[in-house]
Amino acid sequence: MAENKKLSHLACIMDGNRRWAKKRGLLPWYGHREGVESVRTVVKFCLDHQIAYLSLYAFSLENFKRPEIEKKYLFSYLAKETEKELPNFIENGVKVRFVGDRSQFPASLKATYDRMEKETAHCKNLILNLLFCYGGQQELVAGIKDIIRDVQTGKLSAEDLSETQINQYLWMGDIPSPDLIIRTGGGQRLSNFLLYQSAYSELCFLDCMWPDLLVEHLEKSISSFTNCKRNFGV
Repeated sequence: MAENKKLSHLACIMDGNRRWAKKRGLLPWYGHREGVESVRTVVKFCLDHQIAYLSLYAFSLENFKRPEIEKKYLFSYLAKETEKELPNFIENGVKVRFVGDRSQFPASLKATYDRMEKETAHCKNLILNLLFCYGGQQELVAGIKDIIRDVQTGKLSAEDLSETQINQYLWMGDIPSPDLIIRTGGGQRLSNFLLYQSAYSELCFLDCMWPDLLVEHLEKSISSFTNCKRNFGV
């Protein structure tokens, strides 16, 4: 019976920021601001536990439906906070990658994100994937279009197409699939997050809102993962 207790890739659906703010009578963006502290907590946790990959669902393509004032604040705050964290990322060996539909990235953030990726490209202690303007279904559609193009031009044979090759055409194609996906906020769904890559991921759903995430929550989730048996169909 196959079993794998080594956690290499942790992924998080950071849900509950707005509900956290609403519960306290605050505007939604104050929840996003508090949620940044939880990002720092989980990054440090991964560094301390030698987890190689961390993927965070920062902004989905569906999130563009939110009010303009909220999006404007969120984009501005993301730019400011990522710039602020850049020296810490470099010092701690955190390589930052932005994963998503880059054609949808707000122009105001492009220079910041390009700089973050360039200046942390050499870092090796942790690869931090920030899924921004991301959607799992959209990722699959984009990958399928590229596959069709390469089949039509003869670069790829349809008969030889495999699960591994399909994965290589996805936005997250060069990253191992997540071992564990944690979702805060009480919801028990993936919400268009890493749909292809999550086929054998363990799922952990927490009732706490993302801004309330503590090291204790992470430790309990990792302990549950460590003690589970992963059969992979065997």
